[in-house]
Amino acid sequence: MSKIGKAPVTIPAGVTATVDGQTVKVKGPKGALEVTVVDEIGVKLEGGAILFSLNGETNRHKAMWGMSRTLVSNLVEGVTKGFEKKLEINGVGYRAAVQGKSLNLALGYSHDVNYPIPEGIQIVTPKPTEIVVSGIDRQKVGQVAAEIREYRGPEPYKGKGVKYAGEFIFRKEGKKK
Repeated sequence: MSKIGKAPVTIPAGVTATVDGQTVKVKGPKGALEVTVVDEIGVKLEGGAILFSLNGETNRHKAMWGMSRTLVSNLVEGVTKGFEKKLEINGVGYRAAVQGKSLNLALGYSHDVNYPIPEGIQIVTPKPTEIVVSGIDRQKVGQVAAEIREYRGPEPYKGKGVKYAGEFIFRKEGKKK
């Protein structure tokens, strides 16, 4: 039995949620989001909370139960608080700056990398070595942060590159004479 799937998603004040078949729409102060829940899971809105039920007893049904509840919970959290990922840049001459609708990255290549900022995502650079990606869609925020990190991931010898804030980079010892 899924401990996550059993728990209802409570709708806070200032947020409206509608369930239309398998589609859950959530509207709040930061925006509106929607998700379509898989057919194996039953969804209903009852007394200020969204409840999820199983439509079968297979392993797939049980797996989708907790996932569906988490997706809807992320919608509610996104339209109320939003999501944020922080990236750090380490390396001599490595820096980032937001210019209009793109993020300009100097990562040690012969050219600067220009990353176009997608719709619904805000990117801020409080310091030249720090990037903050924020938005209301958790999946989109994580994807954008992963794409930025992919341009120059942290290397294990000197730790140079783009890494998540708080991420531990396993360091290797260099060759010996």
